[in-house]
Amino acid sequence: MQKVYFDSAATTQLRPEVIDKMTLVLREDYGNPSSTHGFGRSAKNHIEQARKNIAKYLGVKASEIIFTSGGTEADNLAINSAVRDLGVKHIITSKIEHHAVLHTVQKIQSHTNISVSYVNINADGSIDYNHLKTLLASNSEKTLVSLMHVNNEIGTILDIDRVGELCKEHEALFHSDMVQSIGHLNVNLDELQVDFTAVSAHKFHGPKGVGFAYIRRNSGLKPLIYGGEQERGYRGGTEGVHNIAGMDEALRLAYKHMDDEKAYISNLKLYFVDQLKQHIEGVKFNANCCDPDQSTYTLINVCLPISQDKASILLFQLDIKGIACSKGSACQSGSNRGSHVLTEILSEEDMLKPSIRFSFSKYNTKEEVDYVVKVLKEFIEN
Repeated sequence: MQKVYFDSAATTQLRPEVIDKMTLVLREDYGNPSSTHGFGRSAKNHIEQARKNIAKYLGVKASEIIFTSGGTEADNLAINSAVRDLGVKHIITSKIEHHAVLHTVQKIQSHTNISVSYVNINADGSIDYNHLKTLLASNSEKTLVSLMHVNNEIGTILDIDRVGELCKEHEALFHSDMVQSIGHLNVNLDELQVDFTAVSAHKFHGPKGVGFAYIRRNSGLKPLIYGGEQERGYRGGTEGVHNIAGMDEALRLAYKHMDDEKAYISNLKLYFVDQLKQHIEGVKFNANCCDPDQSTYTLINVCLPISQDKASILLFQLDIKGIACSKGSACQSGSNRGSHVLTEILSEEDMLKPSIRFSFSKYNTKEEVDYVVKVLKEFIEN
């Protein structure tokens, strides 16, 4: 059976070089990085070198990079600490954010007296920037804006410069989940008006269970996890040295090959879109996922002309054929509820049809696209 992996927005395949780097560290540099002997210093060197390298890629200070278990922890650190420690009384976000943000905000709201506003979403999945400006201008309390850079389900790209300038104009803090953009887009955080970001290594061919938070210097943010003095006191606990070294290597390679890989994957996406249009009558593309200027090159979200009866077994049938993809995001795969993102932008009629996210990497081919389109066409017509 042919196996095709079109679910890189959920997690990516490890690069061989990353595996080699992690294996080397696991085998040779196994000391506790907090120990003062040679074994510990060797392990610590991997951590601090990774911090310097990552900071250099993103144009920031090494002291502004805090290693975490991934994007969810980084989101929680920024949002919870901003409310607890920085006097935030008002949060502006959107209803199409990742649940790491939405659920955190909802939990805070249920236990505190902060107010939460949701910026309007346009039919193409973009935010209403005029509404955001109105929300910022209409509230004099200390405000945190939390809007993701690239949406993980529909691929819509936030105009992060515009949002940052609005936040600066109204003296609001700005947090952005950048899990789907770092490693895929050339981002200089120091040039953006962003105070906090969240990043996960496994989205750019690195290991799972590691990521980092960018925390702008002198922000006043305080830790959520107490223990030792690791990560400048922001996050107690012995660091996973091999994971951090693997993330460092993955991001190095992502930046080294970014232009070539972006061109290759962009062409693959366009080919996929063209083949679907040619062979699947009635196919629709959700939000603006076909617009290269408004959407990431790494995914498409497709609404298929399939009856409800057939829709219920679509993913199962694709899996039988060896095809990996997602209905909504992988974080919702165990839920019977529809996508909260698509609910905000699709008509009731289209919500009754199955929508599938196909997401790509350098390891995918046009032959795989042809196979997927063939399987979909046969399933729909039979």
